[in-house]
Amino acid sequence: MTTKVAVIVGSLRKDSVNRLFAEALGKLARPKLQFHFVEIGDLPLYNQDLEGDLPAPVQRFKREIEAADAVLLVTPEFNRTFSAALKNAIEWGSRPWGKNSWAGKPAAIIGATLGAVGTAAAQSQLRSVAGAIGLHVIANPEIYISFQEGQVVNGEIAEGGLKQLLNGWVDGFSEWIGRLTGPVRAAA
Repeated sequence: MTTKVAVIVGSLRKDSVNRLFAEALGKLARPKLQFHFVEIGDLPLYNQDLEGDLPAPVQRFKREIEAADAVLLVTPEFNRTFSAALKNAIEWGSRPWGKNSWAGKPAAIIGATLGAVGTAAAQSQLRSVAGAIGLHVIANPEIYISFQEGQVVNGEIAEGGLKQLLNGWVDGFSEWIGRLTGPVRAAA
């Protein structure tokens, strides 16, 4: 039995530490959580004028969010907040009025940065926005990764203390999803 999690990485950079971290976390989370990475780089800038005939990338994005049991927002920290790319994805997911793809979904926020304080400021602001769009974000544990060489090796979490912390996080997130959605369905 597994739970499908739509993963949105807020950095568009090909070699993003958040992408690397999220992919390694996805491996660690199996078989409890199955990560499905949802592309946001092809979304046009949000414009209400486009809501009448949603662009194909927006339709695809909304379908992928709606098909998931839960959402994981993986945020970098840019200028003490989350990225414009992530904000744009949030806008499209919540629109048009009455068709909010986020509403009622269990969610978690995590992120990595090369800075010493991790993504604390970005996550704090993102939690506020997530609540406004109807995501039910797990409160604890909050994890702010100060990304360092050696934490991820060959695509897997390699550092023992971090691996133990993240295993606990996976258990907590999985339990949170179960509490909000009921019995987990079998993987397709």
